[in-house]
Amino acid sequence: MAGYDPDNVFAKILRGDLPCHRVYQDERTLAFMDIMPRADGHVLVIPKEPARTILDVSPEGLAATIASVQRVARAVKAAMGADGLTIQQFNESAGGQVVFHLHFHIIPRMEGVAMRPHSGAMAPNDRLAELAQTISRAII
Repeated sequence: MAGYDPDNVFAKILRGDLPCHRVYQDERTLAFMDIMPRADGHVLVIPKEPARTILDVSPEGLAATIASVQRVARAVKAAMGADGLTIQQFNESAGGQVVFHLHFHIIPRMEGVAMRPHSGAMAPNDRLAELAQTISRAII
């Protein structure tokens, strides 16, 4: 696919070249903890097929990905006791995309609590592992 870099960080995670804290996976998708979370419980959902943006993924891949977003979002909301959710998806640099593999952010939200700024600070590994287990157990 033109413009898709098979060495992007999410492609490396899918190949097992880089670790992640898995929350959920099925035949077509993978959900894992964001290492620079905007809130505790921030999860990313990606298709396993190579797709740079929402415009590049197959209709079947997009359908599978959004179904996983919904499934994981329910678990994030329940596990984190969230009042609501912010679900984000960015396309290309001008749209705010930083990693060029299609991905959806699921961010649990509490009334009156702002999201943390995107500072580049990584969360403690043990905290991400703990949250991944908590959210995984809530998936139905």
